[in-house]
Amino acid sequence: MNATPRWLDADEQAAWDSFIRMQETLVGRLSRLVQADSGMSASDYLVLHKLTETDGRRMRILELAKHLEWEKSRMSHQTRRMMKRGLVAREECPDDARGAFIVATPDGCKAIETAAPLHVEHVRRLFIDALTPNQLRTLGRLSKRVSDHMEKQPD
Repeated sequence: MNATPRWLDADEQAAWDSFIRMQETLVGRLSRLVQADSGMSASDYLVLHKLTETDGRRMRILELAKHLEWEKSRMSHQTRRMMKRGLVAREECPDDARGAFIVATPDGCKAIETAAPLHVEHVRRLFIDALTPNQLRTLGRLSKRVSDHMEKQPD
């Protein structure tokens, strides 16, 4: 780390502030809408979405946490809450006695199947429709560039 902070100039600060405002507003609005539409929290939705897009609708708990960029403790608390509501189940891993899979239950699959069409319409209305196809491609490239850059940086 440098001893002297590299403060943001006016353009950098404006870009950062705009990005943060957009991201927080979009995620907050989508979270409220998924809750209103389905009764699921945004976290429930993220977990079920990730599980149901994988073969067998299951993932190791640490792998799931990594995909969602969550700490292990957050993943454990979230999956416990979802197990109580019957959305996911825990299955022991036959290869590793200490490991476990989190599996989307039939109720969890039904919940995400009901919520997903409404969610995608909100994503389209609030995000996709605001940009031209060229702007979306540019945003996709920029987002990937920042994500790739972060992968190379220490935590």
